[in-house]
Amino acid sequence: MRSPAESTTFRSLRHKNVQKYLGGMAISQIGAWVQFTTVAVVVDRLTESTTAIGVLTALQFGPLLVIGAWAGSLSDRVNRHQVVLITQSLMAVQAVLLALAHVTGTLTLGLVYVATLMLGIVSALDNPFRRGFLTELVAPDEISNVMSLNTATMTGSRIFGPAIAALLIGPFGVGWMFLINAVTSAAIIFSIVGIDRSLVREPPRVAKGGQPIREAVRFIARTPLFGSVFAIYTAVSTFGYNHNVALPRIADAAWGNRMWFGWIMTATSLGSLIGSLLTAGRPAVTLRWMTANAFVLGIAGVALAFSPSGPVALIVAVPLGLGGAGFIASMNSWSQDMCPPEMRGRVLAFSAVAFLGSYPIGGPITGVIGDSVGLTWSLLYGAVIVLGCALWLRFRLISSSIMREPIETSTLSV
Repeated sequence: MRSPAESTTFRSLRHKNVQKYLGGMAISQIGAWVQFTTVAVVVDRLTESTTAIGVLTALQFGPLLVIGAWAGSLSDRVNRHQVVLITQSLMAVQAVLLALAHVTGTLTLGLVYVATLMLGIVSALDNPFRRGFLTELVAPDEISNVMSLNTATMTGSRIFGPAIAALLIGPFGVGWMFLINAVTSAAIIFSIVGIDRSLVREPPRVAKGGQPIREAVRFIARTPLFGSVFAIYTAVSTFGYNHNVALPRIADAAWGNRMWFGWIMTATSLGSLIGSLLTAGRPAVTLRWMTANAFVLGIAGVALAFSPSGPVALIVAVPLGLGGAGFIASMNSWSQDMCPPEMRGRVLAFSAVAFLGSYPIGGPITGVIGDSVGLTWSLLYGAVIVLGCALWLRFRLISSSIMREPIETSTLSV
Protein backbone atom coordinates (compact mmCIF):
# COMPACT_ATOMS: atom_id res chain seq x y z
CA MET A 1 0.00 0.00 0.00
CA ARG A 2 1.36 3.40 -1.02
CA SER A 3 1.88 6.13 1.53
CA PRO A 4 0.13 9.47 0.96
CA ALA A 5 3.34 11.02 -0.30
CA GLU A 6 3.69 8.27 -2.93
CA SER A 7 0.12 8.48 -4.25
CA THR A 8 -0.92 10.52 -7.25
CA THR A 9 -3.18 12.78 -5.22
CA PHE A 10 -0.61 13.57 -2.53
CA ARG A 11 2.56 13.25 -4.60
CA SER A 12 4.00 16.66 -3.69
CA LEU A 13 3.89 15.70 0.01
CA ARG A 14 7.07 13.72 -0.57
CA HIS A 15 8.84 17.02 0.13
CA LYS A 16 9.45 17.64 3.84
CA ASN A 17 9.11 21.37 3.33
CA VAL A 18 5.64 20.92 1.84
CA GLN A 19 4.63 18.74 4.78
CA LYS A 20 5.76 21.41 7.25
CA TYR A 21 4.22 24.30 5.35
CA LEU A 22 0.81 22.78 4.64
CA GLY A 23 0.66 21.17 8.09
CA GLY A 24 1.22 24.49 9.82
CA MET A 25 -1.18 26.21 7.44
CA ALA A 26 -3.92 23.66 8.17
CA ILE A 27 -3.75 24.27 11.92
CA SER A 28 -3.55 28.03 11.48
CA GLN A 29 -6.50 28.13 9.09
CA ILE A 30 -8.71 26.19 11.52
CA GLY A 31 -8.24 29.04 13.97
CA ALA A 32 -8.81 31.61 11.23
CA TRP A 33 -12.17 30.05 10.38
CA VAL A 34 -13.11 29.92 14.05
CA GLN A 35 -12.60 33.68 14.11
CA PHE A 36 -14.30 34.27 10.74
CA THR A 37 -17.43 32.43 11.88
CA THR A 38 -17.39 34.20 15.24
CA VAL A 39 -17.08 37.67 13.72
CA ALA A 40 -20.04 36.99 11.41
CA VAL A 41 -22.15 35.87 14.38
CA VAL A 42 -21.11 38.94 16.40
CA VAL A 43 -22.07 41.33 13.59
CA ASP A 44 -25.40 39.55 13.08
CA ARG A 45 -26.14 39.83 16.81
CA LEU A 46 -25.31 43.54 16.80
CA THR A 47 -27.19 44.48 13.62
CA GLU A 48 -29.49 41.66 12.40
CA SER A 49 -28.66 42.87 8.89
CA THR A 50 -27.22 41.08 5.86
CA THR A 51 -26.04 44.46 4.56
CA ALA A 52 -23.83 44.86 7.66
CA ILE A 53 -22.25 41.47 6.99
CA GLY A 54 -21.78 42.53 3.38
CA VAL A 55 -19.87 45.59 4.61
CA LEU A 56 -17.76 43.30 6.82
CA THR A 57 -16.93 41.20 3.75
CA ALA A 58 -16.01 44.32 1.76
CA LEU A 59 -13.64 45.48 4.50
CA GLN A 60 -11.88 42.12 4.71
CA PHE A 61 -11.41 41.59 0.98
CA GLY A 62 -11.50 45.16 -0.36
CA PRO A 63 -7.77 45.78 0.23
CA LEU A 64 -6.95 42.83 -2.02
CA LEU A 65 -8.91 44.48 -4.81
CA VAL A 66 -6.90 47.69 -4.33
CA ILE A 67 -3.34 46.43 -3.69
CA GLY A 68 -3.48 42.78 -4.74
CA ALA A 69 -1.93 43.27 -8.18
CA TRP A 70 0.84 45.43 -6.72
CA ALA A 71 1.51 42.80 -4.04
CA GLY A 72 1.76 40.16 -6.76
CA SER A 73 4.33 42.16 -8.70
CA LEU A 74 6.30 42.69 -5.48
CA SER A 75 6.25 38.95 -4.76
CA ASP A 76 8.08 38.32 -8.04
CA ARG A 77 10.86 40.67 -6.90
CA VAL A 78 11.60 40.07 -3.20
CA ASN A 79 12.16 37.16 -0.81
CA ARG A 80 8.77 35.51 -0.29
CA HIS A 81 9.85 33.50 2.76
CA GLN A 82 10.62 36.60 4.83
CA VAL A 83 7.46 38.46 3.86
CA VAL A 84 5.17 35.51 4.67
CA LEU A 85 6.74 35.25 8.13
CA ILE A 86 5.97 38.94 8.77
CA THR A 87 2.39 38.86 7.45
CA GLN A 88 1.43 35.72 9.35
CA SER A 89 2.79 37.24 12.57
CA LEU A 90 0.70 40.38 12.04
CA MET A 91 -2.43 38.26 11.61
CA ALA A 92 -1.79 36.71 15.02
CA VAL A 93 -1.51 40.21 16.51
CA GLN A 94 -4.91 41.14 15.04
CA ALA A 95 -6.54 38.14 16.73
CA VAL A 96 -4.99 39.07 20.09
CA LEU A 97 -6.34 42.63 19.77
CA LEU A 98 -9.89 41.33 19.19
CA ALA A 99 -9.61 39.05 22.21
CA LEU A 100 -8.41 41.93 24.40
CA ALA A 101 -11.26 44.13 23.13
CA HIS A 102 -13.80 41.52 24.18
CA VAL A 103 -12.21 41.03 27.62
CA THR A 104 -12.20 44.79 28.27
CA GLY A 105 -15.77 45.25 27.03
CA THR A 106 -14.79 47.50 24.11
CA LEU A 107 -15.78 45.15 21.28
CA THR A 108 -18.15 47.33 19.25
CA LEU A 109 -19.28 47.13 15.62
CA GLY A 110 -16.88 49.93 14.71
CA LEU A 111 -13.93 48.18 16.31
CA VAL A 112 -14.82 44.93 14.55
CA TYR A 113 -14.85 46.80 11.24
CA VAL A 114 -11.47 48.42 11.93
CA ALA A 115 -9.87 45.11 12.96
CA THR A 116 -11.33 43.44 9.88
CA LEU A 117 -9.88 46.15 7.63
CA MET A 118 -6.48 45.62 9.29
CA LEU A 119 -6.74 41.90 8.59
CA GLY A 120 -7.75 42.64 5.00
CA ILE A 121 -4.68 44.80 4.33
CA VAL A 122 -2.28 42.22 5.77
CA SER A 123 -4.02 39.37 3.93
CA ALA A 124 -3.79 41.26 0.64
CA LEU A 125 -0.02 41.37 1.05
CA ASP A 126 0.20 37.81 2.32
CA ASN A 127 -1.82 36.06 -0.40
CA PRO A 128 0.53 36.17 -3.43
CA PHE A 129 3.64 35.73 -1.26
CA ARG A 130 2.21 32.74 0.62
CA ARG A 131 1.00 30.93 -2.47
CA GLY A 132 4.02 31.92 -4.54
CA PHE A 133 6.39 30.60 -1.87
CA LEU A 134 4.55 27.26 -1.99
CA THR A 135 5.50 26.84 -5.67
CA GLU A 136 9.16 27.18 -4.64
CA LEU A 137 8.94 24.04 -2.49
CA VAL A 138 8.29 21.56 -5.34
CA ALA A 139 9.53 20.63 -8.80
CA PRO A 140 7.88 22.39 -11.76
CA ASP A 141 5.86 19.30 -12.73
CA GLU A 142 4.39 19.16 -9.20
CA ILE A 143 3.09 22.74 -9.08
CA SER A 144 -0.40 21.78 -10.27
CA ASN A 145 -0.64 19.15 -7.55
CA VAL A 146 0.69 21.29 -4.70
CA MET A 147 -1.64 24.16 -5.63
CA SER A 148 -4.62 21.79 -5.44
CA LEU A 149 -3.39 20.45 -2.10
CA ASN A 150 -3.10 24.05 -0.90
CA THR A 151 -6.74 24.59 -1.84
CA ALA A 152 -7.61 21.37 -0.02
CA THR A 153 -5.76 22.62 3.06
CA MET A 154 -7.42 26.03 3.03
CA THR A 155 -10.92 24.71 2.42
CA GLY A 156 -10.54 21.55 4.49
CA SER A 157 -9.74 23.63 7.57
CA ARG A 158 -13.28 24.99 7.38
CA ILE A 159 -14.57 21.55 8.31
CA PHE A 160 -13.30 22.10 11.84
CA GLY A 161 -13.17 25.88 12.28
CA PRO A 162 -16.88 26.74 11.90
CA ALA A 163 -17.89 23.60 13.82
CA ILE A 164 -15.64 24.56 16.74
CA ALA A 165 -17.15 28.04 16.73
CA ALA A 166 -20.70 26.66 16.59
CA LEU A 167 -20.00 24.38 19.55
CA LEU A 168 -18.05 26.80 21.75
CA ILE A 169 -19.47 30.29 21.23
CA GLY A 170 -22.50 29.51 23.42
CA PRO A 171 -20.78 28.05 26.48
CA PHE A 172 -17.51 30.03 26.35
CA GLY A 173 -18.27 33.29 24.53
CA VAL A 174 -16.62 34.97 21.55
CA GLY A 175 -13.44 36.08 23.34
CA TRP A 176 -12.11 32.55 23.55
CA MET A 177 -12.71 32.10 19.81
CA PHE A 178 -10.33 34.98 19.07
CA LEU A 179 -7.75 33.47 21.41
CA ILE A 180 -8.02 30.14 19.59
CA ASN A 181 -7.11 31.91 16.37
CA ALA A 182 -4.16 33.68 18.01
CA VAL A 183 -2.78 30.42 19.45
CA THR A 184 -3.18 28.39 16.25
CA SER A 185 -1.39 31.14 14.30
CA ALA A 186 1.81 29.97 15.97
CA ALA A 187 1.67 26.75 13.91
CA ILE A 188 2.27 28.42 10.55
CA ILE A 189 4.88 30.78 12.04
CA PHE A 190 6.91 27.84 13.39
CA SER A 191 6.47 26.01 10.07
CA ILE A 192 7.85 28.95 8.08
CA VAL A 193 10.82 29.28 10.43
CA GLY A 194 11.50 25.53 10.11
CA ILE A 195 11.63 25.47 6.30
CA ASP A 196 14.89 23.99 4.95
CA ARG A 197 16.05 26.88 2.76
CA SER A 198 18.64 24.69 0.97
CA LEU A 199 15.76 22.79 -0.70
CA VAL A 200 13.83 25.87 -1.83
CA ARG A 201 13.72 26.41 -5.61
CA GLU A 202 13.83 30.18 -5.84
CA PRO A 203 12.70 31.45 -9.26
CA PRO A 204 14.54 34.19 -11.16
CA ARG A 205 13.61 37.53 -9.64
CA VAL A 206 12.09 40.22 -11.82
CA ALA A 207 14.37 43.23 -12.01
CA LYS A 208 13.25 46.55 -10.59
CA GLY A 209 11.67 48.99 -12.97
CA GLY A 210 9.63 48.16 -16.03
CA GLN A 211 5.88 47.65 -15.99
CA PRO A 212 5.32 44.35 -14.13
CA ILE A 213 1.57 44.79 -13.62
CA ARG A 214 0.97 45.80 -17.24
CA GLU A 215 3.09 42.86 -18.36
CA ALA A 216 0.85 40.50 -16.39
CA VAL A 217 -2.30 42.11 -17.80
CA ARG A 218 -0.95 41.75 -21.34
CA PHE A 219 -0.05 38.12 -20.67
CA ILE A 220 -3.54 37.30 -19.39
CA ALA A 221 -5.26 39.17 -22.23
CA ARG A 222 -3.13 37.87 -25.09
CA THR A 223 -2.56 34.23 -24.15
CA PRO A 224 -5.07 32.09 -26.09
CA LEU A 225 -8.18 31.32 -23.99
CA PHE A 226 -6.57 32.76 -20.85
CA GLY A 227 -8.33 36.11 -20.99
CA SER A 228 -11.76 34.61 -21.67
CA VAL A 229 -11.40 31.97 -18.98
CA PHE A 230 -10.15 34.59 -16.54
CA ALA A 231 -13.22 36.76 -17.23
CA ILE A 232 -15.52 33.81 -16.52
CA TYR A 233 -13.57 33.02 -13.36
CA THR A 234 -13.99 36.62 -12.21
CA ALA A 235 -17.76 36.58 -12.80
CA VAL A 236 -18.22 33.29 -10.94
CA SER A 237 -16.01 34.52 -8.09
CA THR A 238 -17.93 37.78 -7.78
CA PHE A 239 -21.41 36.31 -7.56
CA GLY A 240 -21.08 32.60 -6.80
CA TYR A 241 -19.38 32.55 -3.39
CA ASN A 242 -21.34 35.00 -1.24
CA HIS A 243 -23.15 32.43 0.88
CA ASN A 244 -21.36 33.68 4.00
CA VAL A 245 -23.16 37.01 3.67
CA ALA A 246 -26.70 35.60 3.58
CA LEU A 247 -26.42 32.42 5.64
CA PRO A 248 -26.06 33.97 9.14
CA ARG A 249 -29.37 35.82 8.62
CA ILE A 250 -31.07 32.85 6.94
CA ALA A 251 -29.96 30.52 9.73
CA ASP A 252 -31.65 32.75 12.31
CA ALA A 253 -34.70 34.00 10.40
CA ALA A 254 -35.60 30.93 8.31
CA TRP A 255 -34.12 27.95 10.13
CA GLY A 256 -34.52 29.15 13.71
CA ASN A 257 -30.92 29.04 15.01
CA ARG A 258 -27.84 31.12 14.13
CA MET A 259 -25.62 28.12 14.82
CA TRP A 260 -26.85 26.48 11.60
CA PHE A 261 -24.46 28.89 9.92
CA GLY A 262 -21.47 27.20 11.52
CA TRP A 263 -22.70 23.69 10.75
CA ILE A 264 -23.47 24.50 7.12
CA MET A 265 -20.05 26.07 6.75
CA THR A 266 -18.61 22.81 8.05
CA ALA A 267 -20.59 20.74 5.55
CA THR A 268 -19.57 23.09 2.74
CA SER A 269 -15.96 22.66 3.79
CA LEU A 270 -16.26 18.89 3.73
CA GLY A 271 -17.41 19.17 0.13
CA SER A 272 -14.58 21.62 -0.55
CA LEU A 273 -12.02 19.16 0.71
CA ILE A 274 -13.43 16.47 -1.57
CA GLY A 275 -13.46 18.79 -4.57
CA SER A 276 -9.88 19.91 -3.97
CA LEU A 277 -8.57 16.37 -3.56
CA LEU A 278 -10.41 15.16 -6.67
CA THR A 279 -8.69 17.93 -8.60
CA ALA A 280 -5.30 17.15 -7.03
CA GLY A 281 -5.66 13.51 -8.07
CA ARG A 282 -6.11 14.30 -11.75
CA PRO A 283 -3.02 13.91 -13.95
CA ALA A 284 -4.31 16.75 -16.13
CA VAL A 285 -6.50 19.65 -14.98
CA THR A 286 -8.61 20.61 -17.98
CA LEU A 287 -11.15 23.30 -18.78
CA ARG A 288 -13.81 20.61 -19.05
CA TRP A 289 -13.10 19.65 -15.44
CA MET A 290 -13.34 23.29 -14.42
CA THR A 291 -16.65 23.63 -16.26
CA ALA A 292 -18.10 20.51 -14.64
CA ASN A 293 -17.34 21.95 -11.21
CA ALA A 294 -19.01 25.24 -12.17
CA PHE A 295 -22.19 23.33 -13.05
CA VAL A 296 -22.12 21.54 -9.68
CA LEU A 297 -21.63 24.86 -7.86
CA GLY A 298 -24.53 26.52 -9.69
CA ILE A 299 -27.02 23.67 -9.29
CA ALA A 300 -26.18 23.27 -5.59
CA GLY A 301 -26.55 27.04 -5.14
CA VAL A 302 -30.09 26.90 -6.50
CA ALA A 303 -30.90 24.01 -4.17
CA LEU A 304 -29.48 25.89 -1.16
CA ALA A 305 -31.59 28.95 -1.96
CA PHE A 306 -34.75 26.86 -1.74
CA SER A 307 -33.72 24.70 1.25
CA PRO A 308 -36.66 24.70 3.69
CA SER A 309 -34.67 23.80 6.80
CA GLY A 310 -31.21 23.54 8.29
CA PRO A 311 -30.90 19.75 7.84
CA VAL A 312 -31.78 19.99 4.14
CA ALA A 313 -29.28 22.82 3.68
CA LEU A 314 -26.67 20.72 5.47
CA ILE A 315 -26.99 18.04 2.79
CA VAL A 316 -26.97 20.51 -0.11
CA ALA A 317 -23.88 22.26 1.28
CA VAL A 318 -21.62 19.27 0.49
CA PRO A 319 -21.94 19.45 -3.33
CA LEU A 320 -21.90 23.24 -3.04
CA GLY A 321 -18.44 23.07 -1.48
CA LEU A 322 -17.28 20.33 -3.85
CA GLY A 323 -18.11 22.36 -6.95
CA GLY A 324 -16.82 25.61 -5.49
CA ALA A 325 -13.43 24.28 -4.40
CA GLY A 326 -13.05 22.17 -7.54
CA PHE A 327 -13.58 25.26 -9.67
CA ILE A 328 -11.02 27.32 -7.72
CA ALA A 329 -8.42 24.54 -7.62
CA SER A 330 -8.85 23.97 -11.34
CA MET A 331 -8.22 27.62 -12.15
CA ASN A 332 -5.20 27.82 -9.85
CA SER A 333 -3.62 24.69 -11.34
CA TRP A 334 -4.47 25.50 -14.95
CA SER A 335 -3.23 29.09 -14.74
CA GLN A 336 0.05 28.18 -13.02
CA ASP A 337 0.90 25.63 -15.69
CA MET A 338 0.04 28.18 -18.38
CA CYS A 339 2.47 30.88 -17.20
CA PRO A 340 6.29 31.14 -17.02
CA PRO A 341 7.98 30.92 -13.59
CA GLU A 342 8.80 34.63 -13.37
CA MET A 343 5.13 35.49 -13.92
CA ARG A 344 3.60 33.12 -11.33
CA GLY A 345 3.42 35.57 -8.44
CA ARG A 346 1.57 38.13 -10.52
CA VAL A 347 -0.83 35.58 -12.03
CA LEU A 348 -1.55 34.24 -8.53
CA ALA A 349 -2.21 37.79 -7.38
CA PHE A 350 -4.61 38.50 -10.22
CA SER A 351 -6.40 35.21 -9.53
CA ALA A 352 -6.70 36.20 -5.87
CA VAL A 353 -7.97 39.65 -6.84
CA ALA A 354 -10.57 38.03 -9.10
CA PHE A 355 -11.70 35.60 -6.38
CA LEU A 356 -11.25 37.27 -3.00
CA GLY A 357 -11.04 40.83 -4.26
CA SER A 358 -14.45 40.51 -5.87
CA TYR A 359 -16.12 40.03 -2.48
CA PRO A 360 -16.32 43.81 -1.89
CA ILE A 361 -18.54 43.90 -4.99
CA GLY A 362 -20.57 40.72 -4.66
CA GLY A 363 -20.82 40.80 -0.85
CA PRO A 364 -22.62 44.14 -0.50
CA ILE A 365 -24.84 43.36 -3.52
CA THR A 366 -25.85 40.08 -1.88
CA GLY A 367 -26.53 41.88 1.41
CA VAL A 368 -28.73 44.52 -0.21
CA ILE A 369 -30.67 41.87 -2.14
CA GLY A 370 -31.19 39.92 1.10
CA ASP A 371 -32.54 42.97 2.95
CA SER A 372 -34.60 44.51 0.13
CA VAL A 373 -35.70 41.65 -2.14
CA GLY A 374 -35.59 38.50 -0.01
CA LEU A 375 -33.23 36.02 1.56
CA THR A 376 -33.95 33.36 -1.05
CA TRP A 377 -32.97 35.71 -3.86
CA SER A 378 -29.74 36.64 -2.06
CA LEU A 379 -28.54 33.10 -2.82
CA LEU A 380 -30.46 32.39 -6.01
CA TYR A 381 -29.21 35.26 -8.16
CA GLY A 382 -25.58 34.19 -7.79
CA ALA A 383 -26.34 30.55 -8.59
CA VAL A 384 -28.12 31.58 -11.80
CA ILE A 385 -25.10 33.66 -12.87
CA VAL A 386 -22.77 30.73 -12.18
CA LEU A 387 -24.88 28.42 -14.35
CA GLY A 388 -24.84 30.98 -17.14
CA CYS A 389 -21.04 31.17 -16.95
CA ALA A 390 -20.77 27.36 -16.98
CA LEU A 391 -22.90 27.20 -20.12
CA TRP A 392 -20.72 29.85 -21.78
CA LEU A 393 -17.57 27.92 -20.89
CA ARG A 394 -18.95 24.66 -22.22
CA PHE A 395 -20.64 25.72 -25.43
CA ARG A 396 -18.75 28.85 -26.49
CA LEU A 397 -15.16 28.65 -25.24
CA ILE A 398 -14.46 24.93 -25.16
CA SER A 399 -16.48 23.98 -28.23
CA SER A 400 -15.34 26.82 -30.47
CA SER A 401 -11.71 27.31 -29.38
CA ILE A 402 -8.48 25.42 -29.98
CA MET A 403 -6.00 25.87 -27.15
CA ARG A 404 -2.41 26.53 -28.15
CA GLU A 405 0.53 24.92 -26.43
CA PRO A 406 1.29 26.52 -23.03
CA ILE A 407 4.51 28.36 -22.51
CA GLU A 408 5.91 25.64 -20.28
CA THR A 409 5.67 21.93 -21.05
CA SER A 410 2.32 20.87 -19.66
CA THR A 411 -0.15 18.02 -19.70
CA LEU A 412 -3.10 20.38 -19.67
CA SER A 413 -5.74 20.25 -22.36
CA VAL A 414 -9.16 21.64 -23.06
